[in-house]
Amino acid sequence: MQMMKIVKKYVVITVAAVLFGAGISLFIDPNNLAPGGVSGLSIILSRLVPIETGTLFMLLNIPIIALGIWKFGWKFILSTLYAIFVSSAATNVFQKMEPLTKEPLLGALFGGVLVAVGLGYVLRSGATTGGTDIIVKCLKLKKPHLKTGTIFLVIDSIIIGIGGIVFGNIDTVLYSAVSAFATSQMLDLVLYGKDGAKMIYIISNASAAITERILKELNVGVTYLSGTGAYKKEEKQVIFCVVKKQNAYKVEEIVKQEDASAFMIISSATEIYGEGYKSYFGEKL
Repeated sequence: MQMMKIVKKYVVITVAAVLFGAGISLFIDPNNLAPGGVSGLSIILSRLVPIETGTLFMLLNIPIIALGIWKFGWKFILSTLYAIFVSSAATNVFQKMEPLTKEPLLGALFGGVLVAVGLGYVLRSGATTGGTDIIVKCLKLKKPHLKTGTIFLVIDSIIIGIGGIVFGNIDTVLYSAVSAFATSQMLDLVLYGKDGAKMIYIISNASAAITERILKELNVGVTYLSGTGAYKKEEKQVIFCVVKKQNAYKVEEIVKQEDASAFMIISSATEIYGEGYKSYFGEKL
């Protein structure tokens, strides 16, 4: 059973790393884009030295791998070394093929999405493609509340600036920024999913009836919060519940039918942990 899990993990890493390499070589590199990270630096350097992008990607990762060994140990680094090797090899192989588009905007968007999907599934497998992935993982140890895609976006902005200086073309900078943004958004989607929900607070004199219907009709948990009205000093029972976005309107209908004068606050929640949502026992990427 354990062997099957390991095999499945490395199959996912292999496919994801190949997608990563395809995004670089078939879309981003041929359009002279450097959307950030070590892959972006590799593209920039490949214009300055006669070394393939994939090979440069491997070489630039050596000192970062040393940092990873120090912070996370050999067990983590073994799968990362494999992901780096496959990514580098795939990048070099796909570089020998004709690019799928020479339109910079299409290259930026589709390349960014492919890179994000590949990177996201590598991260979800407990590895990285090296480079800024390891740096980001180190930062997450200190700042676990920060979203992975957001950290990548900040680091990538610095690399994009360097690319702008080397290429001397503002269009390249702008298209690279588009690609970095596409990668950031897709990466968060792959890692965190569409688990957005609505938090609803309800203050009503018909709280018992509203609660009973929410529990019965929507099968979601409800919590009572105690409150006191500041004006009349009356004790208030506040209904609090979290529902998926598609069910929020059903709560509104229940409240409207049971107490049209109820006070209701609805706000968005981007990450929910617990039963019915993500497990908080899993690793926070």
